[in-house]
Amino acid sequence: MQKRKIGRSGLEAAPLCLGGNVFGWTIDQAKSFQVLDAFVAAGLDFIDTADVYSRWAPGNTGGESETIIGNWFKATGKRDKVILATKVGMDMGDGKVGLKKSYILRAVEDSLKRLQTDRIDLYQSHKDEDPGTPQEETLEAYDLLVKQGKVRAIGASNFSAERLSQALKISAEKGLARYDCLQPHYNLVERAGF
Repeated sequence: MQKRKIGRSGLEAAPLCLGGNVFGWTIDQAKSFQVLDAFVAAGLDFIDTADVYSRWAPGNTGGESETIIGNWFKATGKRDKVILATKVGMDMGDGKVGLKKSYILRAVEDSLKRLQTDRIDLYQSHKDEDPGTPQEETLEAYDLLVKQGKVRAIGASNFSAERLSQALKISAEKGLARYDCLQPHYNLVERAGF
């Protein structure tokens, strides 16, 4: 399988990413395991999820997708076969929301526990809607996580070009970890903005 570089991160992944938002929402753990097994068996290796998946489903609290992926890692031993991406920042309830340094440092521990791994390959700001938190503070949190080895690279999701450009400038000026990719809200169903 031909791989593609993820920005300047040093990470390389197959060009097709499996979105994990359906795990624990529209498919249960057993079906999720079948999908994950088939995905890796086909030579693909890039899995994307988020801490908030699938909080919106009745009876769910968030973290269901990460938990299923973590259970799959434990059951199959295939953690090293994939590039794992997850996101932080959406409302998890009980005040757990945003991109403040203190929250990111707490949220990453929750994600690592659910995912049953010691590292996240690509940790992404889920959306840029935390006006009370300076981008420098967010980037300082990510920089610390990269230095600790808990995160290999960082990315932005749903950022405007202007805000992403500002973040890259801050990273360059302060010597902080930089966003290596942008994940816009674009798919077969949602294309109007593009």
